[in-house]
Amino acid sequence: MTDDNDRTTCAALAALLRAMALLALWGFALTCISALVLALTLRSLSTTATMGFGAVVILGALERYFAFRLRFDEALFDGLARNTVASLEALDRALSSLGLREPPPSQHAPRPLDDRVQGTRQLMQRHAIVVACQSALFLLALMTQDLS
Repeated sequence: MTDDNDRTTCAALAALLRAMALLALWGFALTCISALVLALTLRSLSTTATMGFGAVVILGALERYFAFRLRFDEALFDGLARNTVASLEALDRALSSLGLREPPPSQHAPRPLDDRVQGTRQLMQRHAIVVACQSALFLLALMTQDLS
């Protein structure tokens, strides 16, 4: 991958993924607060609030997975942009040797950059959806809690 456009695409996506870290922090904070509320006040919570906070914690596991994957992708795209990753073929071989990807057949070309970018963007969208669901459930749990 020596094309300036490809390196620029990788650099822009890496920057976008770094910016997405704020969303990951928000999801993590919602998970921690919900777990703390459940741990401290479970017996006094309404059923709806308990289920809402519990759902936020459960979705937090999925959110953490997405956040980890996006952080990993950010480092890979940054490496591609800075030419510390030699080529897409070398990246596929490295991921395969680490057990993170099925070994590509030797006669096939490496996975195209456009497919990788599209996959990462879909992962970003799914992560944002999970955090939005966490936020909605957290708000629902707060609104259904009896404050008296």
